[in-house]
Amino acid sequence: MEGRIFLSLKEARRLHVINQTIDGKLTAAQAALVLKLSIRQVKRLKRGVMILGEAFLAHKNRGKTPKHAIGKKVRDLVVSLALDARKFKDASCEHMAELLAEYHGIAISSRSIRRILNEAGIKLKYARKPARRRRSRDRMPSSGILVQIDASPFAWLEDRGPSASLHGGIDDATGALLALFFRPTEDLLGHLSVLFQMLLRFGIPRAIYSDRHTIFFSPKKDKLTLEEEIAGKRVALTQFGRAIGELGINHIPALSPQAKGRVERLWETLQGRLTIELRLAGVSTIEEANGFLPGFIERFNRRFAVQPSVPESAFSPCPPREILDRIVCVKETRQASQGSTISVRHQIYRLLTSSGATLPLRPRSKVEVLSCLDGSTSALYNGEVYRLQECPAHERNQTGDLLGKRELTSPKIRKPPADHPWRTSIKPRKRTPNLGEPPYEGFWEDVYAAR
Repeated sequence: MEGRIFLSLKEARRLHVINQTIDGKLTAAQAALVLKLSIRQVKRLKRGVMILGEAFLAHKNRGKTPKHAIGKKVRDLVVSLALDARKFKDASCEHMAELLAEYHGIAISSRSIRRILNEAGIKLKYARKPARRRRSRDRMPSSGILVQIDASPFAWLEDRGPSASLHGGIDDATGALLALFFRPTEDLLGHLSVLFQMLLRFGIPRAIYSDRHTIFFSPKKDKLTLEEEIAGKRVALTQFGRAIGELGINHIPALSPQAKGRVERLWETLQGRLTIELRLAGVSTIEEANGFLPGFIERFNRRFAVQPSVPESAFSPCPPREILDRIVCVKETRQASQGSTISVRHQIYRLLTSSGATLPLRPRSKVEVLSCLDGSTSALYNGEVYRLQECPAHERNQTGDLLGKRELTSPKIRKPPADHPWRTSIKPRKRTPNLGEPPYEGFWEDVYAAR
């Protein structure tokens, strides 16, 4: 394999796109859109690959030692001095850089020393820097511009009940609690319930600020194929991301817990206040705790909510309840079978019209199954919502379709004719005599006559 060029992932991806351009499968404009380059750069890469091959895309300094690289002799000296108890042992990297310049005439940065010692496996005594002081971000001017959501696992019921996670949302401008909801663990149902309560009570906010939990952002957001990128597809959405996208809410990911400090500080306040009030109310189950929350939210907002600098609210009007139920739910796409049925969680269902009749479905058509927050399940087909009815087992055939909709026919067996070469080429086997049959007609009469 001598002389082979090893490309990085980025270079290999560029090579694939450029080869598609050379073969005429992509235009220069399409390749520029995928590679996020200008058309001029794409044409330059195409011309270079056609002349020099894939080596044109490899960096020309690959395999060469940089001129400014720290030599092995200096690296070994830094490691030996850091290990020597009589020299620089337990010295900080900044101090070690000063001592090297003063006593050995070696100019090297503290960052390079830290990297050398980390590669050598030497534990640094002063590895952590003091926390940076950050100025608090100003509140948004009016309510509804930004809502921070999160969940906090805690012993909210202490030793009286199970552990639970409290899901909540807080308005950035006023610090008012918009919604709270208890669940055994942080999950999609808890965050959708908070969103549903907030929409009914206040309306649609402009933006939601959350962490990068997989409930909010898909872990496969960067896994689009080349064909999907060319087709203009966006990143994959979670159920929560799909719901707020249909509502027109901008979703902002927080890169650290400190970035959403307002909701993080909320949990500290609630863990000190809500826990005591739940104890005084004698609440011991999650269901009782959820029933206790509306009154607590009202008291909390009277005590802690502040007036925004702009009194006009930025919340948009909430859509009607029937439309809201179609959005804030779990949507699953199913494909209709030949018998006008769909399969949902290992069960076969048919769609019913308002009169109770079975709705005929076009085979392989798409049906969206809606699992609402109240536990009900319905289907959305061609923009209309239908009830689901489970098909009894005795009405299904082996494929799950309704009996009578499609008959199961056995495949036809083709028998070759008597003069087929397959029959004539095989010699007939000698038949073994059946001992149970007489060898000739009248055999048994001769036997009795002999007796």
